[in-house]
Amino acid sequence: MAMGRKSSIRRLPEEVRHFLEGELASGQHTLDELIDLLREHFPAHEDELPSRSAVHRYGQQLERRLAAIRASTEAAKIIRAQAGDREDARSEALTAMIQSELFESIMDMQEAQDMDPQDRVGLLSKAAKNVATLTRSSVALKKYQEEAVAARLAEQEKNLEEVAQAQGMTADQVTFWREKVLGIR
Repeated sequence: MAMGRKSSIRRLPEEVRHFLEGELASGQHTLDELIDLLREHFPAHEDELPSRSAVHRYGQQLERRLAAIRASTEAAKIIRAQAGDREDARSEALTAMIQSELFESIMDMQEAQDMDPQDRVGLLSKAAKNVATLTRSSVALKKYQEEAVAARLAEQEKNLEEVAQAQGMTADQVTFWREKVLGIR
């Protein structure tokens, strides 16, 4: 089976590729300006520099990855700020982010034209093993969350019974507070 050709960006010397990635990430230049910058900064590599369309394709891939990282980072900040973590919401969000990243990585492997098929199978095998581990973790987390909710409801029920007895509440009043206010059925 013939392997696809490595992209012109991936064949660039590391120094040139890192420069290009930094400029792409900054988002301050048009494609033509990026090509001019590469020619200006790396005249010795003039023959190796990528085409305008190669820079565009690579820029799109880089932007997708950066957007995913920004979204994951923002989600983690929101969760950290909002979650009391009594039911381990941060772990749930982290698991979801890892699952998303694994999915994105598998999609990238399928698009990769310069990957040896045996290497791809090996990486997919490792990914499948990690997905199985994540799935087990997710199931255990869901069980923990259900137990935490049940414990909190039991605590609320107990507190309601104590308050009802101390305040002389009727059975109808207790039912109202239990079902309408606390949501205990």
